[in-house]
Parts: sequence; C-alpha cells; structure tokens
Amino acid sequence: MHHKSIALLLGIGTLCSTLPMTLSAEELRPMGFFVTSVGMGDGANLGGLAGADAHCQKLAAAAGAGDREWRAYLSTEEKGKRGISARDRIGNGPWYNAHGVLIAANLTDLHLYNNKITLETALDENGNRIKGRYDSPNEHDILTGTQEDGTAYFPDEADHTCNNWTSNSTGSAQVGHHDRHGGGNTSWNSAHGTRGCGKDDLPKTGGNGYFYCFAAD
Repeated sequence: MHHKSIALLLGIGTLCSTLPMTLSAEELRPMGFFVTSVGMGDGANLGGLAGADAHCQKLAAAAGAGDREWRAYLSTEEKGKRGISARDRIGNGPWYNAHGVLIAANLTDLHLYNNKITLETALDENGNRIKGRYDSPNEHDILTGTQEDGTAYFPDEADHTCNNWTSNSTGSAQVGHHDRHGGGNTSWNSAHGTRGCGKDDLPKTGGNGYFYCFAAD
C-alpha cells in the first residue's frame, strides 16, 4: 500500500476516534412534553393561557429546553360558542418526554389510539416522576379543562376551567389522571372536575395545580 493511502487511512481513523460513537435518547429525541414539576401557587388561577404558557416556558428553560415554543395543554370557555381547544395549541408532534421516550407521534395518537402517557412516562421537565394515586400525597389530577378528544367544552351550566384559569375562588376545573388510575376513569386529560379552584381545594380530589406542557414548534 502506498504511503499516501496509509496516511489517509490513519487520518480517517484519528478523526473517527474523536467523534461521538452514539447519541443519547435525549439528544436524538429532544423533550417535547412534560408535566409541570410545580404549580403556580394560586390554585387554578394560572393567569390565563398566557400565564400558563409562560410557566411552561420558564420550567423548560430551567431544564435546558427553552429554545422550543412551549404551550400549556389547556382549553378555555366562551359564551355562546366553543372556546379555545387544548389540542389546537400544541402543534402536531411527535412529542418525547425528558428521557427521550415517545409520548405520541401526532394528535391522533395523543387523543385516540396510541399515546404512552402513564405514571412511568408522564414525567416533569427534569425527568422526575409525578406522584400518582398510590403515592402520598396523591397528585395525579392534571388541569386541562378539556374533553377527551382535546376540544373545549361547548357552553353549558358548569365551569370547567376556573373562569378560564383566572380564578382560585369560584368554579371548577376538569382534570385528567396522568397515571391512568382512579375512580374507574383512566383518561389522561378528562377524568372529572375538581371541588373548587383554590390551592386548598385541588388536593381534595388528588391534585396540586400541575398541568401538561407540549412543545408546539
């Protein structure tokens, strides 16, 4: 073999030895979904959708994912017509958790067929598990204000969103169970309503003011 060929092969070998051999799951599949690790401290008064989105963005940034556009998975209500639907706010997927595990490939997977939201996968922005039905305290109620298909409620006699996420004193909030357990209802996004909107009300059914955040970009 010619000296030039040997030198070329040696050069390629040196270059390859300096490159990473494998990428982690987190690098290949960047986080696009999490449950907030903390609420906003005022029950279901989140400062509306804007305040909830800002909370998602703040938590994501602290976890090193602030370069994505984060949205809270929350619906609203309006008089005389359907409000803003949570499913219309979060992009089209795919979404992975903080450990690079696929949560859903698209909106259809998320709401109808194949979402992977469970106690083990519905992690917070730091990759930690949220307490479920069999933990103490139970914190599996996740604020959504939405129906199972991800759409907002058409106006009825009930308040499903604690006055569009601005009240901690009146109304109720529809919640899902991130651990898929509780009262025979396994819905991750629409299990039941809360017994009030204050920070002392939410724990009565097993919640702590957490909500889902999705990367919408």
